[in-house]
Amino acid sequence: MKDHYLIIGAGPVGLATAKSLKLAGIPYHQAEADDDVGGNWYHGVYQTANILSSRKATEYPDFPMPADYPDFPSAAQMYAYYKLYTDHYQLAANIQFNTKVTSVVPAEDNLWSVRFENGTTRSYKGVMVCNGHHWSKRYPSYAGEFSGESFHSKDYKSPEQLRGKRVLVIGAGNSAFDISSEAARVGRSCFMSVRKGIWIFPKTFLGKPLSAFQGSVLPQWLKMRLAKVMLKLAVGDPREYGFPKPTIRLDERHPTINTDTLINIKNGRIKVKGAVKGLAGSSVEFEDGSREEIDTIVYATGFNVDFPFLPPPLSRVEKSFVKVYGYGMYDDYKGIYIIGWFQPRGGVGSLVGPYADLIAEMIKLQHNINTPLGRVLREMGEKLPNTHLFGGPEFLKWVEKKKRQLKKMQKIGEKLDTREPGFKNIPIKEERKETINVKVF
Repeated sequence: MKDHYLIIGAGPVGLATAKSLKLAGIPYHQAEADDDVGGNWYHGVYQTANILSSRKATEYPDFPMPADYPDFPSAAQMYAYYKLYTDHYQLAANIQFNTKVTSVVPAEDNLWSVRFENGTTRSYKGVMVCNGHHWSKRYPSYAGEFSGESFHSKDYKSPEQLRGKRVLVIGAGNSAFDISSEAARVGRSCFMSVRKGIWIFPKTFLGKPLSAFQGSVLPQWLKMRLAKVMLKLAVGDPREYGFPKPTIRLDERHPTINTDTLINIKNGRIKVKGAVKGLAGSSVEFEDGSREEIDTIVYATGFNVDFPFLPPPLSRVEKSFVKVYGYGMYDDYKGIYIIGWFQPRGGVGSLVGPYADLIAEMIKLQHNINTPLGRVLREMGEKLPNTHLFGGPEFLKWVEKKKRQLKKMQKIGEKLDTREPGFKNIPIKEERKETINVKVF
């Protein structure tokens, strides 16, 4: 396996990465902890979910979604699309399902030692980390205990979980809005706990998906000014719906795109509350001193960016972003690529497809130089990220620029090789466990 790369995950990002490596002639294996492809669209979303970005923004550029798909495909349609993509590029042969990675550490000779849940260990030339960021649940901490049912939005699958219940949804993101609308429809009552002011975007404007307006070449400041005008016309002041006044910029957090919930608020089916102060049996107290009797709490409180199989020195997560160069590379280790951790403004497919193609070319370049590519990018003036949000047009512009700079990157790498010869990854020891004789790849 010493000439192979390992792709961890077979969700939208892992599949795009696999396709790019395959077409580039780079040998690889792919490990997926679940029993099918699709990632979050296979195992992690509720039955009634639809994509927020449009079909055009979410599909891979080289593999359009079926023509009969609507502007906002359902969860079932998204899963079917990723199955079609897998079949079209014949990716399944390289995927081993029900195969969980438990450890990835740098070893001797710039190889990477990968341990699987069954105890088997393999050495790889490199590792592509595509394990997603919608699985490590984040929970708030409150005083007291709740005697009713509670679960994270990740565990919400069907409106039957809310039917006839007095529901409290904690959070103000897209899942919180979706689940609140479901509770308004089938529940006995619904409350939303929102701590901070947010901006709410409509899914469409002037009859078009909102993402259709994101490809503009206008400067970011002008886009934001126009977006504020659009929100004022299409949604109005969030305080009109009971939300706090927003204190953040429009582009400072992942957008909440949902106006159905706003209608339910105006219809009285959803009541907006402030932050939760404490829990007491079936009662929930809020910061304003009010109390409500609740049957079910849904924690739509987001996810952590997490790489549990990486040793602490290589899990460089700060808040919700990863400290890597070029959106995926370290400057002091080569052969490891952290892909797809960021939140694009727009659909993931339109961005990760071109990025995966670039990464495949950069892997070939890395084979020709000894210095880590992250170090080369740092030498070229690349900065570490300070956010997990990236605009689609800006990101694609960066990808195209880096494709044009591949020869320049090689020259800089060769100079660094001469200036700092003999680079080697520093091995990190992993506690050895008993290996059992189960075939992996």
